[in-house]
Amino acid sequence: MTIKVTRRSFAVLGAAVLATPFVSRIANAQDPVKIRFSAVFSEQDIRAEMMKKFVEGIGPGFAYEGFYGGVLFKQGTELVALQRGNLEMSNIAPQDISNQVPAWSALTSGYLFRDSAHLTTFFASDAGTEMKALAEEQLGIKILGPTFYGTRQVGLSTTKKISTPADMAGIKLRMPGGEAWQFLGQALGANPTPMAYAEVYTGLQTGAIDGQDNPLPNVENMKFYEVMKQIVLTSHLVAFDLLTLSGQVWQALSDEQKAAVQKAADEAIAFSTAEHVKREEELAKSFAERGLEVYTPDVEAFRAHVQKAYLESDLAKDWPEGLIDRIAAL
Repeated sequence: MTIKVTRRSFAVLGAAVLATPFVSRIANAQDPVKIRFSAVFSEQDIRAEMMKKFVEGIGPGFAYEGFYGGVLFKQGTELVALQRGNLEMSNIAPQDISNQVPAWSALTSGYLFRDSAHLTTFFASDAGTEMKALAEEQLGIKILGPTFYGTRQVGLSTTKKISTPADMAGIKLRMPGGEAWQFLGQALGANPTPMAYAEVYTGLQTGAIDGQDNPLPNVENMKFYEVMKQIVLTSHLVAFDLLTLSGQVWQALSDEQKAAVQKAADEAIAFSTAEHVKREEELAKSFAERGLEVYTPDVEAFRAHVQKAYLESDLAKDWPEGLIDRIAAL
């Protein structure tokens, strides 16, 4: 059984639901495994289709409820909800993992992965397996795989031409909250401004922020292009989250169920990755046709500036020795 919950329908559930803790348990072999999934992305997102594929793949024996648009848990709070037993499944940002496992900040650094294929190859490698195990052991979670959702680009409501990081000075660039995200904004040369994802459209419209950084499919889904004038193709971050189960739920599954869940996740993630790559190519042309200025700055200048900022930061002291070189060599 699949239940989809939107922001509008969720509102009628009432405060009593929020006051009741969600506890994952398997009473006996015949009971369906309850999986509540929470994500900040909307139902129009390709990743919502990914979750439909996942539910189809796991087959009977599971009771899935999907909560989209951040209606159940706000962006950045999902990991703690998994750890506390208030949630069974989510799409977790690596930046949120790095808040508790500092070594993971290496995987949030700008210009680390070349493209989605490089990202996929890393998580299938020995180095990727080691990093997943580090997070799983320390956080009590099960990482099913990386969910690529596009390459992050800078979108601005101003007309100022951006060629190098120096041109980003004074730009109020919306970034998600958290040290890792804010540092990335600084490394780009901007003035990073934390703001909830759902507030970005209004922020651009009112001038509370000058811009945002998101992959092009997100810009389309959230209609940010309506209140933007230009897209600067900085390609500064191959963006991904991690399809994640609570460790409690994973450990309670039988070997057969674990195999089914992993297989369904692998297939759903592969579908989503391919769709995002295709959609990015289409949207770059589409946004230009809709009147936005779409152009590529001096990417090498941005890459050098961003990588230097990371390597000289306090974040780098927590990075596993040799990890960056191992990733680059893949």
